[in-house]
Amino acid sequence: VCSDSCKCPGCQTPSGDFLRRFILFSFIQVLSGCAIIVRGQPRGGPPPERQINLSNMRAGAIARRAAQGQPDTKDTPDEPWAFQAREFLRKKLIGKEVCFTVEIRTSLGREYGMVYLGKDTTGENIAESLVNEGLATVRREGIRGNNPDQARLCELEDQAKSSKKGMWSEGGGTHTIRDLKYTIENPRNFVDSLHQKPINAIIEHVRDGSVVRALLLPDYYLVTVMLSGVKCPTFKREADGTETPEPFAAEAKFFTESRLLQRDVQIILESCHNQVILGTILHPNGNITELLLKEGFARCVDWSMAVYTQGAEKLRAAERSAKERKVRIWKDYVAPTANLDQKDRQFVAKVMQVVNADALVVKLNSGEYKTIHLSSIRAPRNEGEEKNKDKDKRFRPLYDIPYMFEAREFLRKKLIGKKVSATVDYIRAATGPGESTPAFAERTCATVTIGGINIAEALVSKGLATVIRYRQDDDQRSSHYDELLAAEARAIKNGKGLHSKKEVPIHRVADISGETQKAKQFLPFLQRAGRSEAVVEYVFSGSRLKLYMPKETCLITFLLAGIECPRSSRNLPGGVQVAEPFSDEAMLFTKELVLQREVEVEVESMDKAGNFIGWLHIEGVNLSVALVENALSKVHFTAERSPYYKALVSVEEACRQRKEKIWANYEEKPVEEVVHVSEEKERVTNYRPVYVTEIADTLHFYAQDVETGAQLESLMEAMRAEIATHPPVEGSYSARRGDYCLAKFADGEWYRARVEKVESQAKVHVFYIDYGNREVVSTSRLAVMPPAFSTRTLPAQATEYTFAFIQVPQDEDARADVVDCVVRDIQNSQCLLNVEYAGATCPHVTIQFGDTKDDVGLGLVKEGLVMVDVRKEKHLQKIVTEYLNSQESAKSARLNIWRYGDFRADDADEFGYRR
Repeated sequence: VCSDSCKCPGCQTPSGDFLRRFILFSFIQVLSGCAIIVRGQPRGGPPPERQINLSNMRAGAIARRAAQGQPDTKDTPDEPWAFQAREFLRKKLIGKEVCFTVEIRTSLGREYGMVYLGKDTTGENIAESLVNEGLATVRREGIRGNNPDQARLCELEDQAKSSKKGMWSEGGGTHTIRDLKYTIENPRNFVDSLHQKPINAIIEHVRDGSVVRALLLPDYYLVTVMLSGVKCPTFKREADGTETPEPFAAEAKFFTESRLLQRDVQIILESCHNQVILGTILHPNGNITELLLKEGFARCVDWSMAVYTQGAEKLRAAERSAKERKVRIWKDYVAPTANLDQKDRQFVAKVMQVVNADALVVKLNSGEYKTIHLSSIRAPRNEGEEKNKDKDKRFRPLYDIPYMFEAREFLRKKLIGKKVSATVDYIRAATGPGESTPAFAERTCATVTIGGINIAEALVSKGLATVIRYRQDDDQRSSHYDELLAAEARAIKNGKGLHSKKEVPIHRVADISGETQKAKQFLPFLQRAGRSEAVVEYVFSGSRLKLYMPKETCLITFLLAGIECPRSSRNLPGGVQVAEPFSDEAMLFTKELVLQREVEVEVESMDKAGNFIGWLHIEGVNLSVALVENALSKVHFTAERSPYYKALVSVEEACRQRKEKIWANYEEKPVEEVVHVSEEKERVTNYRPVYVTEIADTLHFYAQDVETGAQLESLMEAMRAEIATHPPVEGSYSARRGDYCLAKFADGEWYRARVEKVESQAKVHVFYIDYGNREVVSTSRLAVMPPAFSTRTLPAQATEYTFAFIQVPQDEDARADVVDCVVRDIQNSQCLLNVEYAGATCPHVTIQFGDTKDDVGLGLVKEGLVMVDVRKEKHLQKIVTEYLNSQESAKSARLNIWRYGDFRADDADEFGYRR
């Protein structure tokens, strides 16, 4: 640009008048038929703009809308032929290189001159072209004879008049441009009527990089369009009316302006959201939406991404390219997985467990276990009032949260034991507990695929999970986030799963783990069923599992029969039980083989705690045999009667020979000469001194071994000294069923006890483990048992027994007489005890008085207080005969229960006895 004082030949007219001459290679905006805006080439940012008005001529004024806030102003329509003049210049000049001269500058700063196509004044004179087409009039006032430019324009105007061109023709030359905002009541219907087909349009104004004003052709609707799927930095309007640009807002606007402003384009109107019309602008040279993303001038937005018809994956790919190159708005971008090695970002692993419905435990090729969460989805959860429902009921999320079970089952059937591909999308940092939110550990979130199928997308499409919504600037999301949103939209439309209007499925699953009475009811049915189908829900140890029985809709605790597996560490009331060698290996082996797999079980029996015992098969493999075969368990003697005994013994012998794992320190015992001894025909007695502490109404009694009495006294003295030094805080202990604790007895002393039942804080049923008596106390009389006095230090001293060879009368009065007699004779006294045979709940014994050595049970028979329980074992026949002879003597003498004769004849089975 020459200065005012320039004296170069190009800046002087033939008459010596001074001119300012500019040569710019410009991009242009046409304001009207006689006014344009030119720009120089950009250098490091948007170039300055300059308005040039064509000299010596006038074109029609373009329509203007009344200024907002100024009630005196009114809308002005297009003057005749104004639009045609504007269009003539737009098509001729937009995007072309031009040269212009400035002849006059007014006091208000307006500049008038001539514009030529090309790099110098030899190009086409734009003013002459307009006048020649009859699209502008010449200002004839002040014509100077020495001004050839003005004279030339007058000559061309006369020719246009004679040829009746443009405004000199007989036509009206008017166009009606309608603003869609003010002429269409429902923009959504207007958009829908176009059926997302491309419409020819002219971009009239660029508000910012992603919002434009367009003139739709051929109906001349003026509409504001926001680009679907993206958002550019904007200009924030302050309270004083000034605009403050966000970083890169001006650059983004210039980027769009320089490519689209007043260009002929095609627009696809895709949706109308809250009166905002969304669309995509297509230019022969490309899609501006994708270009803005690729150059780092825009970011993807989720709320409008769904309506983008050209494929959301293209937008994500363009944004990803800009992020990787860190251009413009992404100059400080750090990828969520930037700190991970490539092998940690993508890996193949085997699914070992499904945790709820949005997390998996997988086993890597290195053997390491890793928990990964499915990116950007949320498993079913309780909402609203359901959280407070059934407070007294034990809450089980898997069965009580609607669709949680279906979601877990979908993943379990698809993934358990299968190889999957995982791509880590982001790592969610650990969070501390809040007022209404729990604490969460660090979570690795990934996209998991199997056979090319995105598991999260499949889960969402079935309505078994929902998609998490993020803040716009939150980049920690799934790499397939748009597919997840589309899948959720389909699920909502089809009313699937969580989005269904039908009643939610209810799973009434009975948990009979540890419920002895319920287990007894189920036992006969499971025994008769043979092999039953089950799903392994949890693995407590190598041989202890929790099973879900689908047909019976119940949960049971299942113990593997025929083996003796190393015990895992456990938290006991008295402290932590140390794990036995290879217990962890056994548990891991069982987990890998059966956890969350469909198996078959054979139930044989149950223990006194309500746990079922039997055999478990998976794909033809007996788990008990597999554990023994892998040297992780030993054969138990109870397997002798099973059909799998030979297989167990065979694999155990092989492991012993190889000295693997639990057999590593095994030393084979020397073979001793076997002496065949004939079957024992005589009863063997081994009476030991005991102290009888408690006698129950069922004639069961509890006794302490005299040999360990000193240890118990020593422990009690130390325990009471400890309590005297550090008395427990009253009410600080929270009782739970099965816990070991200390309880204050009626004598004011503290004793070791076990909690059997908790009715309330004031009614806790306890069992004194060293004496056998029971009591109902309040929690104020309970305290935590110190580890130094736990059952690991000294086992419970009260052992339960019952009398051998006798039956207790069914009549309550007769039974009370027997109990009173026994209490009077042996309670709180030292006796001699001999175990005769095992019972269902406790050993059956004979007991003798400490001084006279008389048999207490035999004495009860002689007095006619009890009946004889006849045993068939050969070695017991001598004592059974003695008991029967004494019973006959009591019957003959009509003593006590026999005073009315032999009543048993009327109690036979055929008369309903025992039914």
